[in-house]
Amino acid sequence: MRQIKHPKSSLHHPGLRSHVMRFRLERWHRFSLYGISGLLVTSGILWLLARYFLRSAGEFGETVHPLEPWAIKLHGAAAMATLFFVGSLLNNHIRRAHHARRNRYSGWSMATLLAWLTLSGYALYYLASEASRPLWSAGHWVPGLLLPLLLVLHIVLGRRAARR
Repeated sequence: MRQIKHPKSSLHHPGLRSHVMRFRLERWHRFSLYGISGLLVTSGILWLLARYFLRSAGEFGETVHPLEPWAIKLHGAAAMATLFFVGSLLNNHIRRAHHARRNRYSGWSMATLLAWLTLSGYALYYLASEASRPLWSAGHWVPGLLLPLLLVLHIVLGRRAARR
């Protein structure tokens, strides 16, 4: 059996990589995460605006603004893509940074917030009754508005730690 040699920068096996631990994501990965996170937050904000500020009084009560159903559909699609990209962080980014004790507080805060948003989004779609929906909704969108702030904090702290 012929043995294949890989250069030290090989991506095929962690033991064959350079010994320098890097946690920064590749450019395509970063831009994909930033883009889908931006779409997720923007669609959520658009839904909030349509739901709470753009509805009008009609003959039979409140009329749903046309933006509202489109915003929530886009938000659901962006949520699925976000779950995919966050899952892609588990092995190389999250696990390695955790073992190296880097950026743990903001990282676990991000993971906890994303887990809560996933659970509350699931509950809104599948579990919430009409009576409990406003509570679930507020419990989803209030923390959801914190997501971009926490993401920026995580990035800034991570870059600051990398410089040391």
